Amino acid sequence: MSEPTEREVTDAFEAAAPIVLAATPPQERVTPAPKPDETWPLPGGTAWVYYGERNQGIVRPVLMADGFNSGPSSLDDLWAGLESSAYPLIGELRRRGRDVVLIGFDERSASILENAQAATAAIHRAVAERLGNNRLMVGGFSMGGLVTRYALARMEMQRIDHQVGVYFSYDSPHNGAHIPLSLQAFAHYIRKLDGRFSDQMNSPAAQQLLWQHIENWSDKPGVSPLRTEFLDELEKVGGWPRIPRILAVANGAGNGTGNGIDPGTTAVKGKGLGIVGTDLRTTPTGSDTLAAKLRVVSLQKNEVLAERLPDIDGAPGGTLESFQILADALNKIVGLGVDNPVKDHCFVPAVSAVAIRGLASHKDLYADIDSLPPDEAQVDDFLCASQNERHTKVTEELCTWLLERLPD
Repeated sequence: MSEPTEREVTDAFEAAAPIVLAATPPQERVTPAPKPDETWPLPGGTAWVYYGERNQGIVRPVLMADGFNSGPSSLDDLWAGLESSAYPLIGELRRRGRDVVLIGFDERSASILENAQAATAAIHRAVAERLGNNRLMVGGFSMGGLVTRYALARMEMQRIDHQVGVYFSYDSPHNGAHIPLSLQAFAHYIRKLDGRFSDQMNSPAAQQLLWQHIENWSDKPGVSPLRTEFLDELEKVGGWPRIPRILAVANGAGNGTGNGIDPGTTAVKGKGLGIVGTDLRTTPTGSDTLAAKLRVVSLQKNEVLAERLPDIDGAPGGTLESFQILADALNKIVGLGVDNPVKDHCFVPAVSAVAIRGLASHKDLYADIDSLPPDEAQVDDFLCASQNERHTKVTEELCTWLLERLPD
């Protein structure tokens, strides 16, 4: 078999689904969500409303915002992730008489600042349509926790009474998220063959979320100007809402135990004729600076180097199967087959999800959160999972803890 041409690979990429790194990659079959009791058009989004059991309208609303991905939010995917996984969160909320308002976005990779407009509008409408005076619970999953955090803080700065009693975040990257440099570099390296993967990595939301980002495959990692701008805007509105009780849960372990992924280890290795020579590695540390070797339908093989980065891929935190998502996509294209010895990596370190430490050092990333003084965290109360698990996995352990802290 001969090596595929650039045109053949480009055509194959165009005919295939885009490579998308997200906690809920596209599934072939998702059970359709039941019809909402109400559907609210929002600026830049949509809210789907499900009344609590025995409620004839909105009485005790819980608003939950979608997380990062590419394209518009899908009600079916949202429902499946929150109701049909490890724990039926929507059903349990409704059983307790809580009305569920799912906030989706027209473009999940748009700026967090823009998508906060949809969350703000949903809060206003929930307050306007609420029967009685029960306070709201508002929050979100992954990026959705940052969208609602900013929305509430901005409303308070504007002296708007948002009527929120509890704000929560579910594995949200308050101090940053992580995609290995090798994966970002590969996305940009194949840009001329298929620009969609690169577009996702360079989207406004991705740049705002990632603690280290590169715009082109040959760039050195650093803080994106869009992230700096977002953090500045967040600081201008006070950083956090102050009126509601602030809760956070993490899909990462709180005892400092990592996930066992070693630094500088080959995760995706090319074996097809069109990609042989490619070697995507977990984040290197110490004297080993090789993050990736890149070659796709070309004679030249390029190297990507990284210096002074911590062993973040193996840190305690919510994991994302990014290497596997990429490998599965490449293995469907003739001539681009790969081996995939490492499937996932830490995406949202536990210290980031509970806003207690930064990501720049091993000491902070692997901190024993459970033994730290609770007041070191920027939130009022938090819970880390008993073990490292998939990012935004909806579990009984984390959900029952949140349910016990619903506003009166």
